[in-house]
Amino acid sequence: MKSDTGVRQRLYSIFGGSVGNLIEWYDFYIYSAFSLYFAKAFFPSDNPLVEQLNSAGVFALGFLIRPMGGWVMGLYADLHGRRAALSLSVTLMCLGSFIIAVCPTYERIGVLAPTVLILARLLQGLSLGGEYGTSATYLSEVATSRHRGFYSSFQYVTLIMGQLLATVTLLVLQRLVLSHEQLQEWGWRIPFLCGAALAVVGFYLRRNMVETEAFQAETAKKTEQRPMSELLRHPKEIALVVGLTLGGTLAFYTYTVYMQKFLVNSVGLTRDQATLISVSSLFLYMLLQPVFGLLSDKVGRKPVLMGFGVLGTLCTVPLLTTLTQTRDAFTAFLLVMAALVILSGYTSINAVVKAELFPARIRALGVGLPYALTVSIFGGTAEYVGTWLKLSGRETWFFWYVSGAILCSLLIYTFMRDTRQHHRFE
Repeated sequence: MKSDTGVRQRLYSIFGGSVGNLIEWYDFYIYSAFSLYFAKAFFPSDNPLVEQLNSAGVFALGFLIRPMGGWVMGLYADLHGRRAALSLSVTLMCLGSFIIAVCPTYERIGVLAPTVLILARLLQGLSLGGEYGTSATYLSEVATSRHRGFYSSFQYVTLIMGQLLATVTLLVLQRLVLSHEQLQEWGWRIPFLCGAALAVVGFYLRRNMVETEAFQAETAKKTEQRPMSELLRHPKEIALVVGLTLGGTLAFYTYTVYMQKFLVNSVGLTRDQATLISVSSLFLYMLLQPVFGLLSDKVGRKPVLMGFGVLGTLCTVPLLTTLTQTRDAFTAFLLVMAALVILSGYTSINAVVKAELFPARIRALGVGLPYALTVSIFGGTAEYVGTWLKLSGRETWFFWYVSGAILCSLLIYTFMRDTRQHHRFE
């Protein structure tokens, strides 16, 4: 992006990157939002929890491929540009959503049905593996130095908006369009078809975005580029990304992706109540991201991360335990909202903190690969571990597991330098 690019062009670039991010995450989250309805179509069983456990396992598989996406897309973004990598990732997401939308059920093609479902989720996981690091890099590079935390927070604004849109789609279909039987029979295919169509729009938007100044400056140097070898010369930064991510990603997927099922299976609310709580809490949570991002521009990244680490460690077990003991929907909403306020200290700025650790020549790879590895292990398995422990009668173990992971990240936050002052941006 040219140095004389004005505020309007900068905002357009952030909008283009953010909207594409929204579409990708919508495509990915509709799987979790609608799994209560299509689980029987691919994993028939007499026990609904077993069906959900199987569908959660496929959800986790989508995360296991993410390190490959972080590696491939990160390399591509650092060698060929952020814009080209973002366009490729949204194309893969479109293909995955379309395959799920048209895939025959177990009743028609037997074990081929879950096999095709797994392949589609692997495509989507590959896409998201590269999406995070590249979009975090793009948004942080087009931002001004004084407002890098604020602008970068829009990555999670659109990530949450994608999840919110998926949940709203579920709510509209549940209450206004289809019956429960229609949703379970064929209605669950509608959001996947919509997601594939939206991804085409995302591809068009991203093809028309400008490239960042930082990447253009690296390209102009015409030096030999070996991103992977260069990345391995930054072991401390790699370890920091893993530590920064561990507790936050597990908490994020617990309170967003898994929470809807938790409200049904553990709290005892109806599906409609759980959906309404998810929609309202996610909307407010989305609005908090720029607030915390702006706060980090004023007071620094470290104090904001420390707030999440301390409160997350102390409050996770009490919040989740109290949730299981309430049967009132409004009380449940307040408890979920309290958890999301705490979580905002991580989600609002985690992307910019990681981007500030690496030089431009390896920034997308440095952010994307170690992040994807950590998310695939902890974030992607949150729903599966939570469901499995619930099924085995040891659900409280999961609460301590989440709290312990946040404590590990808190130790990293305590000893790291504040990247607002100590960063690799030129």
